[in-house]
Amino acid sequence: MSRILRRTGIALALLGVAMLFSAVYVVPQAQQALVVRLGRPIAVMTEPGLRLKLPFIDTVIFYYTGLLALQPPTEPVILGDQKRVEVDTFTEFRIVDALRFNQTVQTEEQARSQLAQMVSSSLRRELGQVKLPELLSSNRDAIIRDIRQTVADAARPLGIEVVDVSIRRADLPPETSQAIYDRMSSERQREAKELRAQGFEWAQEIQAKADRERAEILADAQLKASIARAGGDAEASALLAGAFGRDQHFFEFYRAMQTYRHALAQSGPTLVLSPDSELLRYFNAPMPEPAKP
Repeated sequence: MSRILRRTGIALALLGVAMLFSAVYVVPQAQQALVVRLGRPIAVMTEPGLRLKLPFIDTVIFYYTGLLALQPPTEPVILGDQKRVEVDTFTEFRIVDALRFNQTVQTEEQARSQLAQMVSSSLRRELGQVKLPELLSSNRDAIIRDIRQTVADAARPLGIEVVDVSIRRADLPPETSQAIYDRMSSERQREAKELRAQGFEWAQEIQAKADRERAEILADAQLKASIARAGGDAEASALLAGAFGRDQHFFEFYRAMQTYRHALAQSGPTLVLSPDSELLRYFNAPMPEPAKP
């Protein structure tokens, strides 16, 4: 009998300990607890510490109150100018109302799924009204701000506070980027050909102008040289005429010496002439005496 009483006492003690542990729960820091009694939420504990509940009847669901991150897969978006871009978003949110969160989405996974749909819907709606240059300009901040506000308003009834929605990357698809690169390359090659053709045309104009100026300079120099030569010839002729008038024999001798210089300089080492040649008469005759003034 005592053994039965002892066993009963141990069982009651264990049951009491189990009921004690079942009636006590701890709310950790940065978490909030939702107390559910027989499937119906009855209380939300937001302050950390030790709390009591009805054992085996109440259940406690904990929700993290810190920032949570959502980074959905990259998705294609059609812009207002029908350009297709690959957009990568990043969202930060927190659970602020555990009761409403439990009544709407219940789990964090379900909340992420619905929040990703909200971000995608808002992203497509806002970006579908803008063009690619506007997305790459300073207006990008205003566009992201509108997306963030739209997502925050849609997530608030779920007990979720959306802290930030940002576009981490918005790139053209690889095939579009390659097509744009090819088009830009063709455009640059066309511009290069036009510049080379224009440069060749300028070079031809400069060369023609230089040739014309060169021809004008040469013609002017030749004209001046001809004038100077004619003046020199006239002066030489006048001097020769004066010399002929003063001493005819010396003039003839001087002219013969000039003829010898030009003729003999262009001949070979041997020159065959007749002894009575008029050309050699000064070789056989004495040099005439100069006329007295």
